[in-house]
Amino acid sequence: MKCIGVLTSGGDAPGMNAAIRAVTRSAIDQGWQVYGVRHGYRGLVAGDFVHLGPRDVGGIIQKGGTMLGSARSEEFKTDTGQLKALREMAEEGIEGLVVIGGNGTQTGAYALHQRGFPVVGVASTIDNDLYGSDITIGVDTALNVALEAIDRLKVTASSHQRAFMVEVMGRDSGYLALMAGIAGGAEAICIPEQETPPQMVEQILLDAYKRGKSHGLIVVAEGAKFDADALVHYFKENKSDIGFEVRHTKLGHTQRGGTPGVFDRILASRLGAGAVNAMAAENYGVLVGLIHNEVTTTPLEDVAGKMRPVDLKLFELADILAR
Repeated sequence: MKCIGVLTSGGDAPGMNAAIRAVTRSAIDQGWQVYGVRHGYRGLVAGDFVHLGPRDVGGIIQKGGTMLGSARSEEFKTDTGQLKALREMAEEGIEGLVVIGGNGTQTGAYALHQRGFPVVGVASTIDNDLYGSDITIGVDTALNVALEAIDRLKVTASSHQRAFMVEVMGRDSGYLALMAGIAGGAEAICIPEQETPPQMVEQILLDAYKRGKSHGLIVVAEGAKFDADALVHYFKENKSDIGFEVRHTKLGHTQRGGTPGVFDRILASRLGAGAVNAMAAENYGVLVGLIHNEVTTTPLEDVAGKMRPVDLKLFELADILAR
């Protein structure tokens, strides 16, 4: 191995830049050349490569997002697109690829592995729904961004005796909503994995008001069957008298754009270096993640196309703690 590529794909996550930095400098320490792939798999198909040296990745560890950019690529999902990507890498002399991202990204990495190309994945998604890692790059920062917003909203909610529906990201996974809800002291949490009808939310808020609470807080994942818009619409249509005036706030992509915290910078650094170590050991076709605080590898075939579910025991805990 003399030359590797590194790409980021899918949704950006705070800490991706720290991972790029770790991959680049660890690979250079091995005596390898490093090329960054711009705009994810779309750039891989187009041969959009940039040489990375130690100074090229200087000053990026504290930045959110990804310096290499990210984009979706329908072409890469085809045989033609994948073969073109392999040709582009061969022409540039790239002999291995480190792929930083979540579920869809690692499915793409597995496709390259099946074609015999040396590839190693790095677990990075704010949804924390990847098999092969207890926690993924970006999760901790995204949760802290959501929690800060929730804490601020609770202040104004108490001042005006209001109930806030706070919608966080999570199209298919309720991990962010569940953890932010527990940490933020939510009265109820709505996630894709556990349906919570509007009537139940209404009763929860009414009971909270009767118990003398000064505010109500519902944390909702964007992918829940009844999202924040649906819940607010229900309260308006039914003219629900729950004691609280109801408002809603969507945090949206603010959770992705946070400056990575200490945990994510260190996690990304460890996983990025671990990916290079796996490549050096010819341990290809694996995802590098953190399990029991150890950097470990899991075969991509056990990761690709699958989603790790949330622990619904924590959903029960959230209900107990809200009383």
